[in-house]
Amino acid sequence: MHLELPFWFEFGSYAVLFLILVGDLVLAYRRPHVPSPRESGLWIAFYVVLALVFAGILWAVGGGEPAGQFVAGWLTEYSLSVDNLFVFVLIMGRFAVPPKYQQEALMVGIIFALVFRGVFIILGAGLIAAFSWIFYLFGAFLLYTAIRQAFEKEDESEDSEDAEGPVARFLKHHLRIGNEFDGNKLHTVVSGRRVLTPMVLVFISLGTTDLLFALDSIPAIFGITRSPFLVFSANVFALMGLRQLYFLLGHLLAKLEYLKYGIAVILAFIGVKLVFEALHTNEVAFINGGHPVEWAPEFSTVTSLAVIVVTMAIATAASLVRLRLTRNSG
Repeated sequence: MHLELPFWFEFGSYAVLFLILVGDLVLAYRRPHVPSPRESGLWIAFYVVLALVFAGILWAVGGGEPAGQFVAGWLTEYSLSVDNLFVFVLIMGRFAVPPKYQQEALMVGIIFALVFRGVFIILGAGLIAAFSWIFYLFGAFLLYTAIRQAFEKEDESEDSEDAEGPVARFLKHHLRIGNEFDGNKLHTVVSGRRVLTPMVLVFISLGTTDLLFALDSIPAIFGITRSPFLVFSANVFALMGLRQLYFLLGHLLAKLEYLKYGIAVILAFIGVKLVFEALHTNEVAFINGGHPVEWAPEFSTVTSLAVIVVTMAIATAASLVRLRLTRNSG
């Protein structure tokens, strides 16, 4: 079901979110430092409260359905963004980014990611409007991704050049880029020659790497809501607190081994949901003669929200229990 919200609300929301992102970027640039756990926790709490306030305003403006879809989409994107953090850790280590400048690098990378995701959302909305059968492809892709997420083994070799991404590797071989950072500058002078600093490659690696994650997350959230506004808003709120989560959890994420199974379950659930939804509105000639499949169930927004919350709660709790048992036995 496509939801129509007042234009003034959507425009005003975009304007406020843009100002928050700009303010966050300026703050990261002017105060380069490694945030303490307390500071990171407070910022994460701020963004979570901000998302819940936005959901409350959505409820007042458009009713419970858009508010519920936003919360479910936001939690889905927040869960899937945990995967981003694993790769962010690899990229920061690969380029040996000084800790005090990692905030700015993460913020710029997140802005790049939002731009790329915005393009994906526009394309996705266009495909959904033009081809109702696209949900079959989205659902099948998410099921494949869920299986890969659950059963694919971690490869230690990803710590090397794979973390950079193909675009960064191409630029490194075709542009004049120095080997040393010069604060948070993008260019500097080495031996009388102006060169780019590795920070450029860090920005590009963070942004383009997220493009791969968008291939999973954008179809997933379109399984919860078809509103491009809600899809983009959920992505913004999920990514806004990502850099603080990076500093708060850091390498601890790699030890929470059951999180990937929780993410796999969520992807599989949404994949099945998309396939059932496609069946319910079927127009493909070789499926049921091109007629809707009446028995295909539909999952409500409340059901989707419950599955997401319960799955991530169980995965996180199981991971923490396993981590404590491992530490005690060690």
